[in-house]
Amino acid sequence: MERKRVLVLGNMEKPGVPEQIEALRGWLEQRCEILAVAPASAAVGDEARSAEVCVVFGGDGTLLSAARVLSGIGTPLLGVNMGKLGFLAEFSIEDLQKHFDDVLTGRIVPDERMMLDVCITNCREHPFCSPVANDVAVSAGPPFRMIDLHVGQQDAQIAQYLGDGLIVATPTGSTGYNMSAGGPIMAPTLDAVAITPIAPHSLSMRPIVVRADRTIRITAVRVNPGTALIVDGQVSSGLCAGDTIEVRRAAMPMRIVPHPGRGFFDTLTNKLHWGRSPHHGP
Repeated sequence: MERKRVLVLGNMEKPGVPEQIEALRGWLEQRCEILAVAPASAAVGDEARSAEVCVVFGGDGTLLSAARVLSGIGTPLLGVNMGKLGFLAEFSIEDLQKHFDDVLTGRIVPDERMMLDVCITNCREHPFCSPVANDVAVSAGPPFRMIDLHVGQQDAQIAQYLGDGLIVATPTGSTGYNMSAGGPIMAPTLDAVAITPIAPHSLSMRPIVVRADRTIRITAVRVNPGTALIVDGQVSSGLCAGDTIEVRRAAMPMRIVPHPGRGFFDTLTNKLHWGRSPHHGP
């Protein structure tokens, strides 16, 4: 039987990650062909792009980096949590050893999660394009004056946002910055995006959910010198007044290997304590 080709990525700057990968390398090589071991934020070679599974050691941020690096390829990502939250990187080392054979044989089927592509389309000073796994945020930045963003989708004008910025989140990213800003939690396999204002200067401005198959355009009408476009909390670009940001659904989703022992709402409850009744002491 032909052995599966596996790419191993990790946050090599996180204490314990390189050592853990090295400790497991022999165990992994008994079960699969390891194409490469590399930092999650680094570009991978053509050979590694043929991987049938990518095992990502780190935390949720490491998995987001890997998703962008492998965007457009569709390699299933299995996140091994060596961080704090482990919302996307669901597997412990013990879980990996318990379920890895089922992943290789296809008994555990990856979930498809929508990704986005974002581009600043008309700025010579800040040409920028990036795949997006979690969210696109426009942050006011220094000197922290209110900014003015006009948002539309296709030919329809959605709103004029005055405030500290806004977030466009995928369903996967809805439990991140979007949720912290008061945006809606979305089931991770939905084909929709959330648009959430950050500290809007109006009581009428509320988060909305829109269909994902139409391009969202954000026009930076008034911004600060420090205003920035931020992708997944990890990659950023400056913005100028008059810049147009286009956000559209990526042609290919990312594929996440789910933990077979828990579903999305189990993770919400266990990791974020969502849906639990308040605890009242004696």
